[in-house]
Parts: sequence; C-alpha cells; structure tokens
Amino acid sequence: MPVVTASDGTAIVHDDIGSGRPLLLVHGWATHAGFFAPQSDGLAGSFRIVAPDQRGHRRSHADGQSPTIPQLADDLRALLDGLDLTGVLAVGWSMGAMVLWRALLDGAASRIAGMVVVDMAPRVLNGTGWELGLRGGHTRRQTAEVVAAMTAEWPAVSPRIARRIFAEGREAENAARIAWAKGEIARNDPQAMASLWESLTAQDFRADLPRLALPTLVAPGSLSRLYGAGTAAFLVDSLPDARLHAFTRSGHAPHLEEPELFNSVLTAFAAGLPPAGAKPTP
Repeated sequence: MPVVTASDGTAIVHDDIGSGRPLLLVHGWATHAGFFAPQSDGLAGSFRIVAPDQRGHRRSHADGQSPTIPQLADDLRALLDGLDLTGVLAVGWSMGAMVLWRALLDGAASRIAGMVVVDMAPRVLNGTGWELGLRGGHTRRQTAEVVAAMTAEWPAVSPRIARRIFAEGREAENAARIAWAKGEIARNDPQAMASLWESLTAQDFRADLPRLALPTLVAPGSLSRLYGAGTAAFLVDSLPDARLHAFTRSGHAPHLEEPELFNSVLTAFAAGLPPAGAKPTP
C-alpha cells in the first residue's frame, strides 16, 4: 500500500499502477480513489495511474481530522514531489478540481502538463452576480444548514449525496452504481466531511482561472444534477487554453457513467500534450 507522508505527518495512501505518462486521478468530496476504478482498470496499460485517497477519506483518514482544501492541495504537492512526477495529466473530479487548482497556484504547475476538470464550478456558492454554482441557488446560509445536517444525520444525508452523483432520468441504468456509491459514501466521517464542505464552499477561483495556462479539458455531464452547461462554458471562456467535451449521457460522474468514452477522450487529450519529459511553458 504506497504511502507518501504529508508535511504534518499525515499518511496519504494512494494507488500507483501501470507505466507511461503519469495520470493523477483526484477524487471528489466524500468519495475515494476507488471511484476511478474504470480508469485504473482500463488505462494502466498506457499510463502510470496515481490515485490518492485524499486526507479525510477512506485509507488516508485519521480520527479527529478537520481537513481543508488548502491542506489537500499541500498533500497533493507532497505526493507529486515525493514520487517525483513530471509531465502529469491530472484529472480533478468535482472537489478534486479545486484541490488541483489550489495546488497549481501554490507551485505544482512545473509538474503538471495538462488537466481535466470533471463537472465542477470555480465557485460553488451562488450570490449577487454569480448563479453558476450549485443548482438550486446554494447560498452561505444553506451551507450552515447543510453542515449541521451532515454532523447530526450523516446516515440520512449520505444516500442523497450518492443519488445526486448520477444522471437525472437514468436511475434504472445506474442502479448498481448508485447502490455501491451509497455504501461507500456512508462510511465517511461526518465531522471530516463537514469540515471539507465548509472549506469547499468558501473557495472562489474565478479570478485565478486566467493564471492557469496549462492545456485543460472541461468535461461536464450534460445531465448533471449539480451544475449546468453555463458553468462549463464559463470555465472554457476563462481558462487560457481550454476546450470542452460534454458527456451527453452522464450526470456528475462521466468517468463512471460513460467510462469507455471517458477513457477514449482522456487518451486523445493526452496525445496532444507535450512529451512527458518536456518542461512546461511558464
């Protein structure tokens, strides 16, 4: 079980399989590296797959943790440095995209050649002048209510989280995936999840996007329950070198809902990046 030690001594457990260009898979809130199983299984012949369980999640969780997005970004930089990875194609799903953005801004850019943003917004909260966060107009007041519900009623909250991952209107097709996700998400520590949710909803990367000049593939699910098409369009317009591939049969998790197509699109995007040993353009 590969482990890299973070700056504060926390053990960051990760999968490390295959060979080729490093493919870093950064999972979303309340999930874990196992949610990228179709990529680990399908792409290890072409890439070196590195998939961490982020602090507060599954194998990298320790009792009493109150993780934050900046901490997770520091952990990611420790992982990149500890494994001495270069020319990395990084995939950030949901919260994982925020962790990657923070890590890039804080010094990881020299190790990452390209990025895939899977169904995420640069700001989750909605408010004056911004309605491209979570569907339903999630506000700061609602964050406090959600956090209270998480800590008091996680067994009731976690099944709703699992259902919202997958495409609206395709529940029967995704029944097995939903059932599996419910069981995995229910195992999380509600205190750690509440801490991360507070940190996640405090982030705002809108002004930082123009500084993230690496090639980026924006990969939303057209049937997402969480974000609309306008959110992906905003990312493509704001990032200096971004293109769009919308997954028309997917919700919040195209890598799970359309795994073969996702892997194909990912492989094609990687083929257009500079060679793995090349230094990125500042």
